[in-house]
Amino acid sequence: MSFARFIAKRIYANTDEKRQISRPAIRIALAGIIIGMAVMIISIAVVMGFKSEVSSKVVGFGSHIQVLSLTQGDDYELLPVLTTDSLERIIRKQPEVKDVQRFATKMGMLKTKDDFRGIQFKGIDSGYDLSFFRQYLKQGEIPSFSSEEATNQLLVSQRIASDLQLQAGDKVYAYFVNEKGMRARRFTVCGIYETHLTEYDRNVVMTDIYTIRKLNNWDSEMSTGFEITINDFDRVDDVTQALGNKINKVYDKNGCLYGVFSIRQLAPHIFSWLGVLDMNVIMILVLMICVASFTVMSGLLIVMLERINMIGILKSLGATNSTVRQVFINFSIMLVGRGMLWGNLIGLAFCFLQSQFHLIRLDPSVYYLDAVPIRFDWLLFLLVNAITLIVSFLVIFGSSYMMSISRPAQTMRFE
Repeated sequence: MSFARFIAKRIYANTDEKRQISRPAIRIALAGIIIGMAVMIISIAVVMGFKSEVSSKVVGFGSHIQVLSLTQGDDYELLPVLTTDSLERIIRKQPEVKDVQRFATKMGMLKTKDDFRGIQFKGIDSGYDLSFFRQYLKQGEIPSFSSEEATNQLLVSQRIASDLQLQAGDKVYAYFVNEKGMRARRFTVCGIYETHLTEYDRNVVMTDIYTIRKLNNWDSEMSTGFEITINDFDRVDDVTQALGNKINKVYDKNGCLYGVFSIRQLAPHIFSWLGVLDMNVIMILVLMICVASFTVMSGLLIVMLERINMIGILKSLGATNSTVRQVFINFSIMLVGRGMLWGNLIGLAFCFLQSQFHLIRLDPSVYYLDAVPIRFDWLLFLLVNAITLIVSFLVIFGSSYMMSISRPAQTMRFE
């Protein structure tokens, strides 16, 4: 063990209660580092959790990318596009594309004996990936949708079911308006799901694409568009642009323009809100690192002042400024290391407990989630620890230069 490290360990382990200033200062500095590290870890985990959970819910309703018509009809609904097999093959040739699914929509009204509700009916077929809705299924079962025949089955949200007092298995009438007048259909509520994504839960029900096409008087090749799932959501903008270069502003044989849109373009308000969270995290990280650095620097300076006579003795015995600095650098490293260790343990323990037991609840009507979400990103955690270490080292190294201005003859008489 080096001489500087030996002296630093003695100073760190000293519990002399006569030193009424340095011990509380050390405890405050240690607490500042622990709290700063814990808050930074928790902040990152919570924000990453929010972004992941909310994004996955929006994507569950609208996929990553949609191919739609750029042409609007007289009733303010988008005109259908031809979703042919040849166009699907063009989309699937894009390397990042994972899956392509057709869908069709129709505005209508659900009516019970006591109430009614304007709803968007979304038609899908048997090949549609319904794993997202299975995850949030509350009652009943996922219907079997078809593009070949009418199943007259509905998958509705808990919000709609509560408003209209529906249960799984109930019958409900739906009314639609087109150029031929009013048309009615009787549906069976097969399943009820709850995602807490209010904007979608209160406005969308799922049924088979065959029924929607018949109500719209479309043939089997006509749909509202394609929903495209890709392998990496972080590349959604690049894939959208690449598909847009091939499809955008191309006319189908019915005279409708194709357009390619990412989910970020279709739900900009939600993703803008999620983007603001990144700035909040950056501000929290900067503030916590500043607080931890200030407490370390103030604690170190207090210990130096209280040990000023010891510094004078060491210099009179031949210790250089570099050796004295090494003593207090080692002391600070012990302090920072212990604080970071406990901060990491507390932060990770909280994240684990929250992810397993959902201790802190949220209002889903405001936050789209019923509990604070947690997502572990070990790369970011390591990066935060590395940045904290670097900043702490710079503060410690800069503060230790205070030793170079002391003179042995004066400091030995200091009390």
